[in-house]
Amino acid sequence: MKTAKRERETYSVQAVIKAIELLEVLSSEHEHATVPHLASRLNLSRNKIFRLVATLEAKGLVERNEENNSFHLGIQAFEMAQHILKSASLIRMAHPIMEELARKLDEAVYITVANNDEVLFLDMVDSLQQVKAVDMVGKRFPFFTNAAGKVIKSLSSPDFLTRGRRRRDIPDLEALEIELQEIRRRGVAVDFNGLGEGVCAVAVAIRDYAGKVVCALTLLAPSFRMLQGRLEQEVIPSMLEGADTLSRKFGYTRAYA
Repeated sequence: MKTAKRERETYSVQAVIKAIELLEVLSSEHEHATVPHLASRLNLSRNKIFRLVATLEAKGLVERNEENNSFHLGIQAFEMAQHILKSASLIRMAHPIMEELARKLDEAVYITVANNDEVLFLDMVDSLQQVKAVDMVGKRFPFFTNAAGKVIKSLSSPDFLTRGRRRRDIPDLEALEIELQEIRRRGVAVDFNGLGEGVCAVAVAIRDYAGKVVCALTLLAPSFRMLQGRLEQEVIPSMLEGADTLSRKFGYTRAYA
C-alpha cells in the first residue's frame, strides 16, 4: 500500500515537472509546436504529450491551432506572467519606502496584496529589535481578520458587504461595516491580535494613477510597543506619509476639495 502511494506521488511530481518543461518549450518556440515535435523535445511518448497538453489546454495555459493541430501558449499563461511581473514591479517600487519606514520606526514593514478575499504578505523589511512579530512573508489570511485586508477592502470593494451577507465566516458583519467606514474615513487600519496574540498591525492603502488600490503597506510589531500615544503621534503619520510617497510613484494624485 505504501509503495503504491509513493509511486503515485512520484508520478505526480514527474508529471508536474514535465508540464513545466512543456510550457518552457512552448515559450521558446517561434513556431507553434506539434505533438511529435514536443515528444521529441521532451523525450516523452506522443500519448503522454497529448495527455499533458490536454490538461494544460483545459486550464487555458495552452491553446490548440485547429488548422495544423499544433499548440502554443494560452492566454491564461500570459495573464499569469503579467501577475508575476506586476508583483515583481510592485516589490521593486515599494522596497525603498519600506526600508525608510523600517529604519524610522524600527519595526517590520510589509507589502501586502489582496487575493480574492484573502490578503497575501509579499515582502518585508525587518526591524533591528530583539523582540519581533513572527515573519509573515508568503502567508495568507482572510481579509476581515487583519488591518491589511480591511484597509484594502474598505477602499476598493464597496459591494463586498452585500456579498458578505451570504457568508458565514464573518462573525459580525454589522460591526465590520462600521469598522470599515471608520477606516475609509481615516485612511488607516489598526488591529491588535488579528494576526496572532500580542501582534499589532497598522496598514495604509497604496493607489495607482487611476485611484485604484493596488496594495497596502503594513507594519507589524509586538503590541506592548504600540502604545496609543506612539501610534497616533509617530506610527500612523509616518505610515500615511509613506503611503502618499509610494502612491505618487504609481502615478496617483490626491484630489483636494
